[in-house]
Amino acid sequence: HKTLPYPGFPTDMQPQLSAVLSCAAGVSVITESVFESRFLHVDELKRMGAVMRLEGRSLIVEGVPRLTGARVRATDLRAGAALVLAGLAAEGETAISGVEHIARGHEDLCSKLAALGASVNSRDASRETAAGEDRLL
Repeated sequence: HKTLPYPGFPTDMQPQLSAVLSCAAGVSVITESVFESRFLHVDELKRMGAVMRLEGRSLIVEGVPRLTGARVRATDLRAGAALVLAGLAAEGETAISGVEHIARGHEDLCSKLAALGASVNSRDASRETAAGEDRLL
């Protein structure tokens, strides 16, 4: 897959595709040809057990049978959406900080995902973290 301007594959979907491909059988390659720094989500997905590496502007993704829940941080809207997808696919609990980025583009996401059968909630983590950030679980 290679990101391209419209009508090609949208660069805005590259992080989400990375999350999905992390659970797909085989090896996949995503080449980012629009923006230089669109891979901030990679280290967070690796915390969840994704096997991926950067080679220049390409992300090599080796699919794994299952991701594992972890504490991860959304650095922007698209990375946040990728982490939500990964968290839904993961075994165990995933805690995402930086959910303010996700909320910018996905209103009332927890309720919508719960309506589809996902076990998710949003809570104020100020009792648990010095930063007092909201978390999506």
